[in-house]
Amino acid sequence: MTADLIAFVLLLAVTAYTCAGGTDYGAGFWDLTAGGAERGKRPRWLIDHAMAPVWEVNNVWLIFIFVTMWTGFPVFFQTVFSAMWVPLALAAVGMVLRGAGFAFRKASRRTAARRLFGALFALSSLVTPFFLGAAVGGVASGRVALGTEASARAWSNPTSLVFGLLAIATTAFLGAVFLSGDARRFDAPDLVDHFRGRALAALAAVAVLAVVALFVTRADAQHVWHGLTRGPGLALVLLALAFTFATAWLLLRPPGTWVRVTAVGVVAAAVLAWGTAQRPYLIPTSLTVAEAAGAPSSLTWLAFVTLVALVIVAPAVVLLYWLDTHGELQSLTDADLRPGAEPGGDTDGG
Repeated sequence: MTADLIAFVLLLAVTAYTCAGGTDYGAGFWDLTAGGAERGKRPRWLIDHAMAPVWEVNNVWLIFIFVTMWTGFPVFFQTVFSAMWVPLALAAVGMVLRGAGFAFRKASRRTAARRLFGALFALSSLVTPFFLGAAVGGVASGRVALGTEASARAWSNPTSLVFGLLAIATTAFLGAVFLSGDARRFDAPDLVDHFRGRALAALAAVAVLAVVALFVTRADAQHVWHGLTRGPGLALVLLALAFTFATAWLLLRPPGTWVRVTAVGVVAAAVLAWGTAQRPYLIPTSLTVAEAAGAPSSLTWLAFVTLVALVIVAPAVVLLYWLDTHGELQSLTDADLRPGAEPGGDTDGG
């Protein structure tokens, strides 16, 4: 019973990281496709200002996922990281280069350096979600089992490829929706329309890839396909579909705040559907939750730590997001630091 609870907590953490971290990766995607220096100046300005206050906090979910995996399900952790170390290492390198690129671009004054670090940030924003999605696809297709050695076959298969592309499309969708809302907050109507159009295009790509994923899993990951087409998995798929139509409808209307809720609902319902479809396995069809679970005492303490984190950390994260979305976390500029200047007087960042 405790193992099932911790497995559900792990799934919720994956969902949180997909939604929160995915928004940041999506911003990097639109940074890459913004165009040349002049054409992409304003979209990149918005991306810098929107991401700066909270972009690092989203990695908290990733750390929590790793801790839960190696503490609660050590066999699962060992199996996945042994067989999937190549895509996971590439994803980790992408995270490091992405963070460095974003930070150094903001600090650089020379145009050439800003372009270099900007390209590093943008390209890494594609590499990381793709390889994370590819690793998930390898697990879902059952190509990873206890004792499996690392090989390209584990993560370069039809399910991995579709999951990797779906991860990129999903992050692009979330990023565009949130950037559209940030453009409204910064009173930039041209950027509102800019990112709303891209959000609709990305949502269409997500829908197409989701349909492709169903056909691919039917042939390549049958256990997951059966879980997605019946019972709770099917209910969550239908919920994701409902959120998809709601999001498309809201994106076609005057800008509002509810579109962020429905956009997150699309992605969260889809991730929960995948996790539910794998029951009772962590790795279909070779490793169940019960078989992968650690010592009962470890699971009990992990449940206790999770409760403490829920009480202490969750409210802080919610407050941080609330402050950010209400414009209370604007960074200081050079003008703010001059003698006699009022803090927040210049929000353009130059």
